[in-house]
Amino acid sequence: MNIERLLEIMDTLLGENGCPWDKEQTHESLRKNMLEECHEVIEAIDQRDMDALCDELGDVLLNVIFHAKLAEKAGVFNLHDVISGICDKLTRRHSHIFGEDKATSPEDALRIWHMNKQNERLNPKIP
Repeated sequence: MNIERLLEIMDTLLGENGCPWDKEQTHESLRKNMLEECHEVIEAIDQRDMDALCDELGDVLLNVIFHAKLAEKAGVFNLHDVISGICDKLTRRHSHIFGEDKATSPEDALRIWHMNKQNERLNPKIP
Protein backbone atom coordinates (compact mmCIF):
# COMPACT_ATOMS: atom_id res chain seq x y z
CA MET A 1 0.00 0.00 0.00
CA ASN A 2 1.29 3.48 -0.81
CA ILE A 3 -0.07 5.36 2.22
CA GLU A 4 3.51 6.13 3.26
CA ARG A 5 4.19 7.60 -0.17
CA LEU A 6 1.08 9.77 0.09
CA LEU A 7 2.17 10.99 3.53
CA GLU A 8 5.65 11.80 2.17
CA ILE A 9 4.14 13.72 -0.76
CA MET A 10 1.98 15.75 1.62
CA ASP A 11 5.00 16.43 3.85
CA THR A 12 6.84 17.74 0.77
CA LEU A 13 3.91 19.86 -0.37
CA LEU A 14 3.50 21.36 3.11
CA GLY A 15 7.25 21.64 3.75
CA GLU A 16 9.58 24.61 3.56
CA ASN A 17 10.02 24.36 -0.23
CA GLY A 18 6.52 23.04 -0.83
CA CYS A 19 3.52 24.32 -2.72
CA PRO A 20 2.53 27.89 -1.81
CA TRP A 21 -1.18 27.09 -2.22
CA ASP A 22 -1.05 23.96 -0.07
CA LYS A 23 0.96 25.69 2.64
CA GLU A 24 -1.60 28.46 3.09
CA GLN A 25 -4.60 26.11 3.49
CA THR A 26 -6.52 25.70 6.73
CA HIS A 27 -9.22 23.31 7.86
CA GLU A 28 -11.73 26.06 7.10
CA SER A 29 -10.38 26.82 3.62
CA LEU A 30 -10.53 23.11 2.73
CA ARG A 31 -14.15 22.59 3.85
CA LYS A 32 -15.61 23.16 0.40
CA ASN A 33 -13.10 20.77 -1.18
CA MET A 34 -14.12 17.94 1.18
CA LEU A 35 -17.79 18.56 0.50
CA GLU A 36 -17.24 18.67 -3.26
CA GLU A 37 -15.27 15.43 -3.25
CA CYS A 38 -17.95 13.67 -1.18
CA HIS A 39 -20.57 14.81 -3.68
CA GLU A 40 -18.43 13.43 -6.51
CA VAL A 41 -18.17 10.07 -4.72
CA ILE A 42 -21.96 9.95 -4.46
CA GLU A 43 -22.31 10.87 -8.13
CA ALA A 44 -19.94 8.06 -9.14
CA ILE A 45 -21.94 5.60 -7.02
CA ASP A 46 -25.21 6.80 -8.53
CA GLN A 47 -23.75 6.36 -12.01
CA ARG A 48 -22.26 2.97 -11.08
CA ASP A 49 -18.95 4.22 -12.47
CA MET A 50 -16.35 2.22 -10.58
CA ASP A 51 -13.39 3.95 -12.26
CA ALA A 52 -14.73 7.34 -11.19
CA LEU A 53 -15.52 5.98 -7.72
CA CYS A 54 -11.95 4.80 -7.30
CA ASP A 55 -10.64 8.18 -8.41
CA GLU A 56 -13.02 10.16 -6.20
CA LEU A 57 -12.31 8.01 -3.14
CA GLY A 58 -8.65 8.89 -3.68
CA ASP A 59 -9.62 12.57 -3.61
CA VAL A 60 -11.54 12.07 -0.34
CA LEU A 61 -8.53 10.24 1.10
CA LEU A 62 -6.31 13.14 0.07
CA ASN A 63 -8.61 15.49 1.97
CA VAL A 64 -8.43 13.29 5.08
CA ILE A 65 -4.63 13.20 4.85
CA PHE A 66 -4.47 16.96 4.24
CA HIS A 67 -6.56 17.71 7.35
CA ALA A 68 -4.55 15.24 9.43
CA LYS A 69 -1.28 16.81 8.29
CA LEU A 70 -2.53 20.30 9.13
CA ALA A 71 -3.55 19.09 12.57
CA GLU A 72 -0.20 17.36 13.02
CA LYS A 73 1.66 20.58 12.17
CA ALA A 74 -0.48 22.35 14.80
CA GLY A 75 0.29 19.64 17.36
CA VAL A 76 -3.36 18.65 17.74
CA PHE A 77 -3.56 15.12 16.28
CA ASN A 78 -2.13 13.08 13.42
CA LEU A 79 -3.20 10.39 10.97
CA HIS A 80 -2.33 7.67 13.49
CA ASP A 81 -4.82 9.26 15.92
CA VAL A 82 -7.50 9.35 13.21
CA ILE A 83 -6.96 5.69 12.35
CA SER A 84 -6.80 4.60 15.99
CA GLY A 85 -10.01 6.50 16.70
CA ILE A 86 -11.96 4.87 13.90
CA CYS A 87 -10.63 1.41 14.80
CA ASP A 88 -11.75 1.91 18.41
CA LYS A 89 -15.15 3.21 17.29
CA LEU A 90 -15.70 0.27 14.92
CA THR A 91 -14.93 -2.30 17.60
CA ARG A 92 -17.07 -0.51 20.23
CA ARG A 93 -20.07 -0.13 17.96
CA HIS A 94 -19.83 -3.67 16.57
CA SER A 95 -20.30 -5.24 20.00
CA HIS A 96 -22.21 -8.06 18.27
CA ILE A 97 -18.87 -9.03 16.66
CA PHE A 98 -16.25 -7.87 19.18
CA GLY A 99 -18.34 -8.10 22.36
CA GLU A 100 -21.20 -9.94 23.98
CA ASP A 101 -24.21 -8.66 22.00
CA LYS A 102 -25.91 -10.87 19.44
CA ALA A 103 -27.21 -9.87 16.01
CA THR A 104 -28.96 -12.30 13.70
CA SER A 105 -30.03 -9.80 11.05
CA PRO A 106 -28.88 -6.54 9.50
CA GLU A 107 -31.65 -4.82 11.48
CA ASP A 108 -30.26 -6.24 14.75
CA ALA A 109 -26.77 -5.07 13.83
CA LEU A 110 -28.02 -1.55 13.05
CA ARG A 111 -30.02 -1.42 16.30
CA ILE A 112 -26.93 -2.43 18.28
CA TRP A 113 -24.80 0.13 16.42
CA HIS A 114 -27.26 2.90 17.32
CA MET A 115 -27.55 1.67 20.91
CA ASN A 116 -23.75 1.75 21.28
CA LYS A 117 -23.57 5.19 19.65
CA GLN A 118 -26.20 6.50 22.07
CA ASN A 119 -24.28 5.00 25.01
CA GLU A 120 -21.17 6.86 23.85
CA ARG A 121 -23.10 10.14 23.82
CA LEU A 122 -24.47 9.49 27.31
CA ASN A 123 -21.07 8.36 28.62
CA PRO A 124 -18.49 10.54 26.84
CA LYS A 125 -15.65 9.01 28.85
CA ILE A 126 -16.01 5.76 26.89
CA PRO A 127 -12.66 5.39 25.09
